Amino acid sequence: MIVYEVRASVAGDSATEYRDWLRPHIAEILAIPGFRRAELLSEDDEDGRAVFCVRYHLDSRAALEAYLRDHAPRLRAEGLARFGDRFTATRRVAELVAEYGR
Repeated sequence: MIVYEVRASVAGDSATEYRDWLRPHIAEILAIPGFRRAELLSEDDEDGRAVFCVRYHLDSRAALEAYLRDHAPRLRAEGLARFGDRFTATRRVAELVAEYGR
């Protein structure tokens, strides 16, 4: 399983608007073949910005590559058109090696 993480730092006065936009955005991504589930986490940083972290779980690296090629440019452009410089985003990819817990 592949974990694709998107971490967005949002200006505090835009946090509610961004979170409201993020929910249907996540749902749209989960409808793409290969995506299994997502987790949304939030925190505040030391500069008063809201930080949203979405962890998407995908079937395979091929599914991620298809998303990055066929869907990501449009979806990223939508976020930029709506929020412009009120947010920044970073992304990372990891492979799930093991799960622990009960």
